[in-house]
Amino acid sequence: MNALVALASGLLFGVGLALSGMTQPQKVLNFLDVTGTWDPSLALVMGGALAVSAVGHQLARSRRAPLLAPQFPQPATAGIDRSLVLGSSLFGVGWGLVGLCPGPALANLAQPATSTLVFVVSMGVGMALFRLGSRAGAMPGPGAAIATVGMIASLGVLLR
Repeated sequence: MNALVALASGLLFGVGLALSGMTQPQKVLNFLDVTGTWDPSLALVMGGALAVSAVGHQLARSRRAPLLAPQFPQPATAGIDRSLVLGSSLFGVGWGLVGLCPGPALANLAQPATSTLVFVVSMGVGMALFRLGSRAGAMPGPGAAIATVGMIASLGVLLR
């Protein structure tokens, strides 16, 4: 049952990405370009998503447990730490440079372009570096993060 709910959620998310234009790197880049070809339409998409999420969050908070689990998951850490800042910075840099983030990149694999494939492979390399660093008992240093961003950015921009 959990697998079916996960599949349905993923399909709904993918359809939402496609309908909103979030899978189009140029549309995302235009949204981020506030001094040039700014396209504010994604702000409306984000605002709508925030409103729906806020309602869902309030409904979830009124329950003792989720429908398909014995309890709500709790975050491993409650504060802002180095890995949160580094991870969110990497996300923002990658999104700003090539107009893709993990969800839209995976959705774009349905009609793969070379730049999308390079982005997804680079994203996988970054995840693998993170896992290797975590297993070794230490977070990967800034060098691994910078190398991953550099690889994503240079290959993504060059193959555009």
